[in-house]
Order: sequence, then C-alpha cells, then structure tokens
Amino acid sequence: MTKRLIPLVLLVILGLPLVYQSTPTEVLKLKTFDALIPEQEPSGYFTVLNITEDDINREGGYPLPRQRLAEINIQLKKKGALGIGWVVAYPQPDRFGGDEAFKQSLQDIPSVLAMFEGDNALYPNTTGTVILGEDVGGITATGVIQNIDLFKETSQQGIAVARTEVDSLVRRLPLLLRTPDGWVPAYGTEVLKILVGADTYVIKTNDNGLEEIRVRGLPAVPVDSLGRKWISFVNTPHTDLKDMNVQDKFVFIGYTAKGIMPQLATPVGLLEPHMIQAALAESILIEGSPYVPDYAIAVEVGLWITTVLAAYVLLTVLGITSGLLTFTILFLSTAYYGYWTIQQGLLIDVTWTLISQFITGAVAFYLRFREQYKLRQQIKKQFEHYLDPRQVKQLQDNPELLKLGGEKRYCTFLFTDVRGFTSMSESLEPEQVTYIMNRALTAQQTAVQKHEGMVDKYIGDAMMAIFNAPLDLDFHENKAIECAVDIQKNMEELNVELATMDIPPVAIGIGINTGYAVIGNMGSDARFDYTAIGDAVNTAARLESGTKEARVDLLIGYNTAIKSDYELRLLEPLKVKGKEKALQVYTWE
Repeated sequence: MTKRLIPLVLLVILGLPLVYQSTPTEVLKLKTFDALIPEQEPSGYFTVLNITEDDINREGGYPLPRQRLAEINIQLKKKGALGIGWVVAYPQPDRFGGDEAFKQSLQDIPSVLAMFEGDNALYPNTTGTVILGEDVGGITATGVIQNIDLFKETSQQGIAVARTEVDSLVRRLPLLLRTPDGWVPAYGTEVLKILVGADTYVIKTNDNGLEEIRVRGLPAVPVDSLGRKWISFVNTPHTDLKDMNVQDKFVFIGYTAKGIMPQLATPVGLLEPHMIQAALAESILIEGSPYVPDYAIAVEVGLWITTVLAAYVLLTVLGITSGLLTFTILFLSTAYYGYWTIQQGLLIDVTWTLISQFITGAVAFYLRFREQYKLRQQIKKQFEHYLDPRQVKQLQDNPELLKLGGEKRYCTFLFTDVRGFTSMSESLEPEQVTYIMNRALTAQQTAVQKHEGMVDKYIGDAMMAIFNAPLDLDFHENKAIECAVDIQKNMEELNVELATMDIPPVAIGIGINTGYAVIGNMGSDARFDYTAIGDAVNTAARLESGTKEARVDLLIGYNTAIKSDYELRLLEPLKVKGKEKALQVYTWE
C-alpha cells in the first residue's frame, strides 16, 4: 500500500462506525455522556413518595384497597401537596368497591394516573396540540393499559413510557408520542401541563422532525427529531406514607416493594417507574438540562474528518518532535471541546474522534518513524565510511541538513590519484597491490575525515572528497589544503613501510578547486548516491591530472588559493582539457 492510499483507507475504516452509528460507537457515546454530564440540582417542585415493603405488610398486602388510596390522597392534600401522580394503572374496578371514593379524592387536586405500554391494541385519547410546521417525526405509541373510565372524569392520564437505549439503559424519553389519531403525552409531561393549567402542547418541527415541545406557560424544551428529552437524574426528595413531606410539591407515588413494579436500569442505577417519570418532569424544568441538537451528527462527522486528517498531516509533514507536540495540542483541544460542549448542555460526542485521532496518529507516527529509520540507515550506509562518525550522527539526527533532491552549493573539491598504478599492478602480486591500495586509500580517508571533509567516492586508485557538504564547514578552503598536506605526510609514512617490504614508493597527485556545484542524490530512491556535479568538480579533477605536467604533487585552483590563509606558490598558467584559457594555479611551499 502506498503512502497516498493510507489516509483514504484510514478514513474509510474509521469512518464507517461513525457514519453508520454502529452499536459499539453508540454505546461509547452514551457512556461518555453518562460520565461527563454535570450533576443538576432538583427544581424544588417535586417529591417522590415510595410505598415500601413495610407499608404493604402494614396495610395487609398488595393491592391496597382503593378506599385506602383515597385516604392517602386526602392526607396528601391536607399536607399541602400541589398535585398527586399515581404512577400506577388501574385498568380493573376495585373488588372492594372503593373506586368512587378514589375518584372523589382526585377531584379537588391536580392529579395524573399512569398508562403503561402493552400488547393492548387500544390507543388512549389524544391531547390538544398546536403544530408549528409539518406534522412529522415522533415516536409511535403502542397500545396501552388504560385506567377505568370512572377515573378519567377527575384525573388526567399520561404514558409512563421508558424506552431503553442500545445498552438497555433508560436515558432519554419522548415528551409526546404519536398515535394514528394524534398525540399522547408522556406521564412527566402531562404533570407539568396540569400544574400550569395548560390545555394544549405546542410542537415545533423542522425538516428533520421534531425540534422543540412547549407546555403553554413554560419555556420551550429542545428535543431530538423523535421528540425525546435527555433525562437529568437529579436527587429529587423522597418521602413515605409516615412522614409525607409534601408541602408545595407535586407528589410522584409508586411502589418500591419487591415484585410489584419493574425496576429499570439507568445510568444512576435501578429505578422504579415513578422515579423515572419524576426525573423526566425535573429535566423539563431544569435550566440548562442537556439535549442532543439537530446538528450534532454534522458537527461530529465534520470534526472527525478535519481533525483526523489534520492529525495525519501533522505527523507526516512536520518533524517528529514538532509533529508530536502539535498532535498533542490537537488531541487535547478536541477533548476539551467535547467536555466543554457537554458542560454547556449540548450533547456532542468526540470520543470516536479522539479514538480515530489516536489510531491515525499511531499509524502516521509508525510510518514516519519507519521512514526516519530507513533514512538514518541510508545515511549511515552512504556516509559511515566517508565521514567522521560525529558528522554521520549529526546527519542522522538532522536529516533535513541533507538535501537529497539536490542543491547548488559552494564547496571545495579534492581529487587524488596514485601515479603509475597500472605498471605497479603488473609488477606486483595481486595481494600486494590490494594491500598497497587499501593502505593508500585509508591514509587519504583518514586525512579527509580529520579535516571534516567527506570522501565522496573511490574511482579505482583515485579518490574524490568534498569540503562544505553535506554539512556546513567554515574555512573549507583551508581545510582542503591542510588535508592535502596531511595526505602527502601519510603517504610518506606509507612509503617508509613499503621500503621495508622492498616495494617501490607510491607517488600521488592531488588537485583542489573551489566553486559552485549541484550536490545531492543523483541516483534513485532505491539506490542512494550522494555526489556532486558541475564545472568546479571537473576542474578539480583536471588539476589533479595536471600535476604531472606541472611537475608538482599538488595543484590548487585560483578560487581556493585566494580564500585560503596560506602563502602558496604561484605556478605558470596551466592549460587543461575543457578550458579555452590557461588556469592560474598554485602549489604548497
């Protein structure tokens, strides 16, 4: 796979779970919201009355007679309750004949009885609604278990709906549900309607579905396209039949005794239906209660695309250190944005974006590291025999100093050649020739590295060296001349050694020239070949060839001589191949 395809493949692989809202990503999103949604304070308008196991035992068992329920209603009214909400359905008449008493107890106080979704094909009566926009969207209600007609005369009804998410937890509930005949309120929504004395709901829609729902007299409630509100599970005060602390509160009544009402899983634990409906009513009244805006998915996808691509670019274009730093800032900024929006009540998820950034960053970092490692190995392979180890390490640590694509650079070039090599190789044994050449070239290389030059290549018995490339080198003209002098000294020492072996001395010619040349990778990516080309290079080679004619071991070009700090001896102008005019040349005294 080419590097160009990697970002595309990553986008496709990482984008599919987000675009298609896969179950794992949806669960991750929900868990993130659970962890980050700030805890809210209760509105102060509600309390929850729990009928406990002890209450059931004290009253003689379940179900409690309707006459006893009527007495509870009367007591609650005397205690100052604003309204009564039995989150219980009464679909059958009381066997003890207490229905009339229960009805009358509900007559003089706002009251709501619950309906529960079931297999019953009957739909409840609809409520009055005003639709602003097209009548679209919403969740369809199933058949419900309704209360007997007698109770409908003195109380309102709402569906105690508790739809779960993909992880089987209750987090958001519809405020209204659609039926073939119209709209039916959820239980908690209906509670608020009767408390403010409203008779209708106002539904605002857009192209996506529902946008907001308003109980006349209360602020509009933002909802998702299905009409759902995210629930704030606040610590609504609890009371019981003994204390009845209900002054100026609407009372949500339900059973906590085991086996009577089903417990439903929520982010804060198992709750009974009346507790969930109380939380729904609280969420509608709490200012800043969280909700999922219509544009959430667009923001999530847009943020994902831009930041994931940015993460890849940062770690592939910038240096490793700067890339990692910038990537870290991007990652933390994205995380903070997600945290900040949730704190503002806007449920926009960035968890999958962060995971995608991390995966993309890891892949990009690996590719960049592999590329850098490969480059370091190339540099080492190319230069370890031609540069001082410290220079090689500098190039490895700073590859940008090595412009492999080629650059015009002002350098000093040094060429050497062993004189009489052909005749020497014919008169000596191959092993001797190899030994002499290795020793001679080693002596030359040692001098080049000592003076911070680079051995560019060996051409048979000849050597080419560059000063001021690939690394900058101050006073490179002086360095090249000093190198030539040391080469001659090293060769003298070698000749002393060869004399002990009855081998004739080795003579060497050296040419030095300074000028501009194109320096860089002259091969391909597969074959790393760092070298220099240009007239200044060719002139240095011609000067080395001219040492024989000038009868000296070292010839130095004009550009090198005038920049050096040494007193050089001027020779007669030298005519070289490829030049119309004779060159002004110098040698070392």
